[in-house]
Amino acid sequence: MHCPHPHISSSSATAVTASFDLKPAKRRGSYNCGRCGLPKKGHVCQVSPDGTTTLTSTPTSTPAAAITQTSSSAARAPNPHSARQSNSHLRRALDFGDIDIRCDSPELDIDGYDNPFPGTDPDCEIASGGLPVRCLWEILRRLPPAGLMAAGGVCKGWRETTKRLWRAAEELRLLVPPKAQLRFIGSVLQKCPSLTRLSLKVKSDVDATMLACIAFSCPKLESMEISTSDAAVNRITGDELGRFVADKCCLVSLKMEGCSNLGSFVLSSSSLSTLWLSDLYSLSKTVLNCPNLKEISLEFSCQENDTTDLITLVYGMGRSCPRLQNIHIASIRLSHAVVLSLTAANLRGLRMLSFVLGSEITDASVAAIASTYSGLELLDLSGSSITDGGIGMICNVFQNTLSSLLVALCPNITSSGIQFATAQLPLLELLDCGMTICDLDAQNSPSEESGDNEPPSTLNSKLHLMYQKLIIKHSRLKKLSLWGCSGLEALCLSCPELNDLNLNSCKNLHPEKLLLQCPSLQNVHASGCEELLIGAIKTQVSDGLASVEKHFPCKRLADGSKRVQAPNCLSQQSGDDDKKRRRMVGVGRQSCNVVLD
Repeated sequence: MHCPHPHISSSSATAVTASFDLKPAKRRGSYNCGRCGLPKKGHVCQVSPDGTTTLTSTPTSTPAAAITQTSSSAARAPNPHSARQSNSHLRRALDFGDIDIRCDSPELDIDGYDNPFPGTDPDCEIASGGLPVRCLWEILRRLPPAGLMAAGGVCKGWRETTKRLWRAAEELRLLVPPKAQLRFIGSVLQKCPSLTRLSLKVKSDVDATMLACIAFSCPKLESMEISTSDAAVNRITGDELGRFVADKCCLVSLKMEGCSNLGSFVLSSSSLSTLWLSDLYSLSKTVLNCPNLKEISLEFSCQENDTTDLITLVYGMGRSCPRLQNIHIASIRLSHAVVLSLTAANLRGLRMLSFVLGSEITDASVAAIASTYSGLELLDLSGSSITDGGIGMICNVFQNTLSSLLVALCPNITSSGIQFATAQLPLLELLDCGMTICDLDAQNSPSEESGDNEPPSTLNSKLHLMYQKLIIKHSRLKKLSLWGCSGLEALCLSCPELNDLNLNSCKNLHPEKLLLQCPSLQNVHASGCEELLIGAIKTQVSDGLASVEKHFPCKRLADGSKRVQAPNCLSQQSGDDDKKRRRMVGVGRQSCNVVLD
């Protein structure tokens, strides 16, 4: 075996070989030139590596001689070395590193990238393993990030294809392991220069180093979402978050969990449109200088010693963000004064308002909201102290606009107010009345387990001492939630569009007083209900589907002898009847799930 000498240069090795006239070991398949095929001894090749003939400066060299030399070399049979060199040159020509893959449009995403190999036919090009390039692309793009990184080490063809996949990626969702998370994120993000949307699920602590890594590796980032597990701690401060937002001039959406260590923050961005921050606690200073902000969600931790001044925060938010359309704030410190500070801003484009867990929000707050923002499409006052009178004001003002009403954990609302809302709001599609119709005896019982979302202890006793019944007839309602309504004993629903019904913990609802006339039902949640009630739900759902399947139009025969069921295609009813029949027959083919978990 020939052993190389590590400290001897190529020139010294040649001199040693010439002085001792030793014949080196044969390492090639031929002594002929790999470019033109002529013998190498005393030969000066005139063919360049790309296959073209180069003319020397010798006076005897003429175009005719060059043509003769080229033709003679072409007539010579190719040797194995020349074949290997030609194949390697083709692989270099197909190197993916010099191809510009642009991801400026949504159709160039990994999941919709039609031709990942510009200038080639992906159906005819064969990759490693005998698979067409397009087939290999479709297989590898379905792998998770960890699997894609492992696939890059299989062979050269797979490595080059994975490189293209990383470069074409616009959206990335990562589950970051608890160990070596920064190294893992850095190794993945540096492969994606065109990344615009990033979602991280972190299982360990998050700090400013991760923000710096994201800012350096993703210059085109437009959307970022960071969610933490139960054991993880978000250590990012307000100053660090403010610098990150100021540096990312393309950032449009920012969503982050576990923001208990912010303390205070100043966010200035002309591009930021969506901002979600959760687990906030005791903010001393909050400045939002985001003129294009349209959606904001601020969730505060439910701690009694929270010192956040929500009145100043909401007033400044309304003044500095005039284009706000969706506002969601969850805090036990919400009050009527906070509502007045929001109405003073007079946001003209406000469409969705959610003030959750504000026990000091009353009917006066509803009146202030209704007088200022009459075009709301969603109103969420869950956990407030509004009564049926507040429901009446909502129905009078938002009759032509409101499609979603959420009044869960509002113990002063009765079944009469709920029925009035469904009768006066024709555009209503979502109604959440969880824990409104509650059994007073069950709530005051010491043996009853109390959940996390327990309503206020001070209840209006006008109708809560007796069980109530609820009758709802609505043509557009799609989702109805009555979870925890233990004071409900009778329920009658006639909603043809209802597809989701939540009856969890409706313990006192009588099976014989339940009537479901909802042919579009797909899910009924009945966790914590009695066995007889669950059986009645399953029976009515099954009977409803069976009756729908038998619903076909009848047509009399040509001789007028008798009426028979006619196929859908032969029906001559009006357009509205056809639409209703197609909807009912389509639902008849589906099954309704009774969820007990």
